[in-house]
Amino acid sequence: MNTSTHVIATEIIDDLKASLNGRVILPDSQDYDEARAVWNGMIDRYPAIIVRCEDVSDVIAAVKAARSADLLVSVRGGGHNVAGHATNDGGMVIDLSPMRQISVDPERRTASAQGGATWADLDAATQPYGLATPGGEVSETGIAGLTLGGGMGYLRRKHGLSCDNVLSVDVVTADAELLHADASENADLYWAVRGGGGNFGIVTRFEYQLHPIGPEVATATALYPFESAARIMQAWQRYTLTAPDEVTSAFGFWAIPPIPDFPEELHHRPVALLDAVYCGPLDQADEALRPLRQMAEPLVDLGGVSPFVEVQRGFDAFFPARIQRYYWKSLNLRTITNELIDTVIAQAAKRPSPQTVIFIRHLGGAMGRIPAEATAFGDRSAQYNLSLDSTWIDPADDARNITWTRFAWETLYEFSDGGVYLNFPGFMEEGEKLIRGQFGRNYQRLAQIKARYDPTNFFRLNQNIKPG
Repeated sequence: MNTSTHVIATEIIDDLKASLNGRVILPDSQDYDEARAVWNGMIDRYPAIIVRCEDVSDVIAAVKAARSADLLVSVRGGGHNVAGHATNDGGMVIDLSPMRQISVDPERRTASAQGGATWADLDAATQPYGLATPGGEVSETGIAGLTLGGGMGYLRRKHGLSCDNVLSVDVVTADAELLHADASENADLYWAVRGGGGNFGIVTRFEYQLHPIGPEVATATALYPFESAARIMQAWQRYTLTAPDEVTSAFGFWAIPPIPDFPEELHHRPVALLDAVYCGPLDQADEALRPLRQMAEPLVDLGGVSPFVEVQRGFDAFFPARIQRYYWKSLNLRTITNELIDTVIAQAAKRPSPQTVIFIRHLGGAMGRIPAEATAFGDRSAQYNLSLDSTWIDPADDARNITWTRFAWETLYEFSDGGVYLNFPGFMEEGEKLIRGQFGRNYQRLAQIKARYDPTNFFRLNQNIKPG
């Protein structure tokens, strides 16, 4: 049922339409249902107005109109936010998805990308030069949301988080002012957007540092019998203690999907998953990855040498937009103990959906050497991050999957350092406690910067930091 009941003055809509290079989409527009949909199939909301922006001037006009009409505002880049912050009921969605222009300077090894671009867009622009910046693990994710929340992907141990590689940003603030921010200009804003979420304005352009990557990288990806999970996980944890920065790896639990790529007799079988990417010289890959390949005989071996862009989109097909329902939560882990291994395996065995993945990602390396106060992202001392990526299709299964996820998260919390990865927040049920747990000592500074750039909390549909 359409719940967009907020009435917007006709003159505000008319003035907005007249000022845009993009377009206004209203509930009676033919493409309204298509435009309001986001990646997570659980999110079904009805904004009163969607402003599809073609350029920065459109973003500024949308902010002014939202303020005039006193509208709740969501900002949409890739629309991939698990918690559904990219949309709302009865307010305005400022949609940057048409703003996907990218320019690459191969000499300086930099890329400038508009806020509606996806990681697939950025990789496609940079890989012809053999360059990349750290992105995520699903290429359809928008660069903006991932970067503002930190950005944890396959290059994290060699080149840090996405936010660590931001050189500058252009931001439309809550008072509809366009600001440039870098290390010397509006430095407090530059610090805040690198991990502090969408609290401080709408980032319309990111400038990234690029690094020599690809065009091919080596992988060690394998599926093992679930029954051998404890032994494989222990061996993987030992490997991570001395792994080179060039290797970024994760251990997980999954079920083999029923697709032609896998033998039919293995379909739906619960498995332990090892996923590693080596981003150094290919002639040194075998030595670096050999211990991972010798842990046990896998059911399926998917490793080898692949184009970097293929690795980046390797999981895309398993997390499609709008079809599936997603509820993802995470925890930072101090270390991995036998007690933790037993607890994770016990929870994995109870997953209500075979599509759900539990990932334990190895952190450290380059991302771990950045001091907590250097960026808004905060403390980097955790050696691992555990995410519960609950995924299913039938709406009738919502309660069962969410209940399992929350129970597993609460059970595993005792092994955490209190930190989380805010790009996987569930539906933010824990409120400010969750936010403070991630930002720690940085929280107060973030609240003060929020008060400077957004004193009325105009941008509040995010991992929200209240003005201090």
